[in-house]
Amino acid sequence: MRPMLPVRLALDLALAVGLTAMGLLELWVPFESAQGGGSRTVGTLGVLVMTVPLAARRTAPLLTAAVVVPALPLLHAVGSLPVLFWGGFVPIVVATFSVARHGRGREPFVGGALVAGCLLVIDLTVPELQSPSEIVFHWTLLTLVWLSGWSLATMERRARASTQHAIEVEVAAQAQVLSAVVEERARIARELHDIVAHAVSTMVVQAGAAGRVVEDDPELVRRSLDAIRATGSEALAEMRRLVTVMRAEGEPDALAPHPGVAAIPALVEEVRSAGLDVTLETSGRAVPLSPGLDLTVYRIVQESLTNVRRHAAATTAAIRLAYADSGVTVEVTDDGAGTSAASTPGGASRAPGHGLLGIRERVSLYGGTLHVGPCAPPGHGFVVRAELPDPT
Repeated sequence: MRPMLPVRLALDLALAVGLTAMGLLELWVPFESAQGGGSRTVGTLGVLVMTVPLAARRTAPLLTAAVVVPALPLLHAVGSLPVLFWGGFVPIVVATFSVARHGRGREPFVGGALVAGCLLVIDLTVPELQSPSEIVFHWTLLTLVWLSGWSLATMERRARASTQHAIEVEVAAQAQVLSAVVEERARIARELHDIVAHAVSTMVVQAGAAGRVVEDDPELVRRSLDAIRATGSEALAEMRRLVTVMRAEGEPDALAPHPGVAAIPALVEEVRSAGLDVTLETSGRAVPLSPGLDLTVYRIVQESLTNVRRHAAATTAAIRLAYADSGVTVEVTDDGAGTSAASTPGGASRAPGHGLLGIRERVSLYGGTLHVGPCAPPGHGFVVRAELPDPT
């Protein structure tokens, strides 16, 4: 089962309820679309079996198709029952589209083969559906439905790959710019170091000379002290320039407050604006954390979301903060490609990089435990979970 946004889940539940209601009305009123006769009790069971599972059509598309599609030939094999449009054919159409659109890996092809096999059985066993026009109709429609779902999934994968490539190109360009800036700052810093070192050496020489004639030549001592003051002022000015050069452009002051748990909602909104659906869930009684642990929780969430955007090819992510008396648990999951390099654009692996190593170091600093790896089953997302004891 893969995570799904509440809005999509509500829409799928509404679809399942609506088709269930239409199928039961079609059976019991009955509608003109109901063909043949038979047990309405068995027909009611068939409607429920073929419509209720559609609530999981996005989270488990292959399982949904495996329940819905074979239900029609199996129920007809058990006993005679009406052939329904709303309660029978439409659910098969929805299940066929869903497995092609939302299935992963080989699931769309397995689902398509399942639909084709069940259609062959239906053509051989259900008299109401054996006319040439009916056979051409349902085979053509279901083929077009499967191809539509598969095409939409393919276009979405290509769009994700293009977005991922654009992000990687942008990151590489920024890295090159930052590298050039760092090299230039290092060169300037070396030059300023030489200037400051020369100034300090001059001050030492002047102080030594003044110390030797302090009793004999007060005027020389005064001039030496003036020179020391002037040289010291110049050295201080150069040191200030050095600090300014070494500080990144736009970098906040070192005394500015660091972000913490309170800043996570703003981080979530920022990531959402970039196109990734993110949810934030908090459980337990939120308690003030120590400043260092508060910053660590924020950095874990920040770095995890950065990895999701750069490497996961994901559409959704979920953040969970669980407070307890002993500390706090942070969990970030996504619905991306897990650890498979082949499933990420350009073959980018989800193996731990500098960001995850940084998370591991922060968790280790507080004596916590860290789990990083794919969700179960493999290929259905990635999870970063950190359990952090609060030393306060």
